[in-house]
Amino acid sequence: MRRFLLDTGIAGDYVARRRGVYERAREAVARGDRLGIGVPVLAELWYGVENSATRDRNAERLRRVLPDLVVWPFTERAAEEFGRLAAELRRAGRMIGRTDIMIAAIALSLGNTTVVSADSDLAAVPGLTVENWASA
Repeated sequence: MRRFLLDTGIAGDYVARRRGVYERAREAVARGDRLGIGVPVLAELWYGVENSATRDRNAERLRRVLPDLVVWPFTERAAEEFGRLAAELRRAGRMIGRTDIMIAAIALSLGNTTVVSADSDLAAVPGLTVENWASA
């Protein structure tokens, strides 16, 4: 069993069933893998809903898929990973967004977790396994 943690962009593709992400995710679940998002991603998804022109429709879409996803918390262990990663990336001159660092920290704190992202920033995180499930 593998764990796949979706970043915000890929999670949005999953919710909206865009770019083949939903289908790829369902294949992973059918193999017995676990699929989820971190609390920071959930917060960003809700921000997107509240900031959209079609708020009610998008809120319903998000609520409909949430039971399919594990929502992994930002634990004390993840906070420790966040601090380590943010400092390491800063020393290396490779700053990435705070939410991306939180996503990476959650994945690393869980162990055996692949982050699914179309964003190249997460590939800069040492020790993090990243896959892109979005078709062009």
